[in-house]
Amino acid sequence: MTETATIRVLLAEDSYVVREGIRALIDTQDGLQLVGTCADLPALVAGVETWSPDVVLTDIRMPPDQTDEGVRAAQWLRSAHPGIGVVVLSQYVEEDYAVRLLEDGSGGRAYLLKERVGDVEELVEAIREVHRGGSVVDRAVVDTLIASRTRQHSPIDDLTARERDVLSQIAGGSNNRAISERLDMSARAVEKHINSIFAKLGLADEPDSHHRVRAVLLYIAAMDAGRR
Repeated sequence: MTETATIRVLLAEDSYVVREGIRALIDTQDGLQLVGTCADLPALVAGVETWSPDVVLTDIRMPPDQTDEGVRAAQWLRSAHPGIGVVVLSQYVEEDYAVRLLEDGSGGRAYLLKERVGDVEELVEAIREVHRGGSVVDRAVVDTLIASRTRQHSPIDDLTARERDVLSQIAGGSNNRAISERLDMSARAVEKHINSIFAKLGLADEPDSHHRVRAVLLYIAAMDAGRR
């Protein structure tokens, strides 16, 4: 992928006013093309097949159920069209939805609050980042997660250099076997490091299926803080 290539965006939003506002914003950006719009989940699925977008920009709640359609769309795309990036927009900070969005891998996924739509640069950068295969998580969601750990600093700071290497691999979507091969570590050593990471990040008592996702959220937050 190159930064000079035009990024084809499909927008899914049931509010006409918001939909047209985002359309106007995208139309002002070089390198972005809005190829289609839709107002519900079935139309989004059909639109992906019709327009073959590079990135889907979707509200988290829309018809038919007004619940978690955006997250379900992202999960479907992960299996049906893994090369399509997804930016999910949410009205409120909903940590559990962010976890579900990233539980199958953080690459090519972004979770932003709708209020960020007014910040053109932030929205456009999220679109470009998921197109590159990267991840963006709204700082408000990350702040909520960190606050729930009742810590005064990023718990990532407590990790050893080797544990950071392992967490970086997890954030990239690697499983334990791949981590073992890439870092030249035994499977047992990888498991010990991962258990230590979960403990230091205060995740040991949470469901196993969420350990990696929440660890990745904290890692993304720390990397984002380092860039600012």
